[in-house]
Amino acid sequence: MKLSVIVPVYNGAAFLRPCLDSLLNQTLDDYEILAVNDGSRDGSGAILEEYRRRAPEKLRVLTTENGGQGRARNLALDLARGDWLGFADSDDWVSPDMFEKLWRAGEESGADLVLCDAEERWPDGRRVYMPLTRDERPIKMSTAVWNKLLRRSTLGDLRFPEGLWYEDLGYVVMALLRTDKLAVVPEALYRYRCGHSSTMNNQNAERNLDLLQVLTLLRGPLQAAGRRTDFETLVLNHALLDGINRLQRQQGRDKAPVIREFQNYVNHQIPHLLRCPAFRQESLPRRLVMLLNAHGLERVSGTLLEWKTK
Repeated sequence: MKLSVIVPVYNGAAFLRPCLDSLLNQTLDDYEILAVNDGSRDGSGAILEEYRRRAPEKLRVLTTENGGQGRARNLALDLARGDWLGFADSDDWVSPDMFEKLWRAGEESGADLVLCDAEERWPDGRRVYMPLTRDERPIKMSTAVWNKLLRRSTLGDLRFPEGLWYEDLGYVVMALLRTDKLAVVPEALYRYRCGHSSTMNNQNAERNLDLLQVLTLLRGPLQAAGRRTDFETLVLNHALLDGINRLQRQQGRDKAPVIREFQNYVNHQIPHLLRCPAFRQESLPRRLVMLLNAHGLERVSGTLLEWKTK
């Protein structure tokens, strides 16, 4: 079988039908969809069963108690039969030819990981192009799994961290340690639904500390592979820049101590920021935001970022 597409589902009834419709109508032949009902309490289970009866040759449904996206994906990985692995979130949808284009790019290039661009879709009709293939350094590319195809033989027994948010980061970076053969399809083939609650758009400040746990899990393997600079790049971009600024935009009162923990973590991992090779490789605007965040001036950096987007 060419491909297995894994979809974790938790209380996703509101958007699940468009997701499944797009996955079941792919132009690629010889593929399967593994949808994992992760203890949903809404109508997701009934929708999955309806679609399974409609397309039993393509859709396999697993049902389990709630254990988070990492565990749900791991359950599906244990049963997947495809030579390639793809992923989708249950609130998004994909272009009809997404998986055929990614699969062909991987087969023709001999790559082990193939990625494409995506498009944000907002409730007011806005469409924003997400150029996820433009980063030349693999360690700086988007660590979402939903815009990627991964060759299963290269991944081996690799699994997602369980019980943590930001499990994509751990999985994708570990996959990069197993290969440097990448291919890109610079087209927006994935539709990323915006404007509702998600891990990257949340008000639960404390759960963002999971990011620091995932980074710590990655530190040992990266350093053992002689890639300390890559680890520092992850800390700078995911914790010091994106993480702190994401927390700063939250409304809850509990964000301040979490931001301090982020800053302490960065200072511990990179005690000499200005001399850090990974820091010096960043653009001047990104270095400015990082310096502000490192010195407790995240409100200033947040204001600068707001001005930039206007």
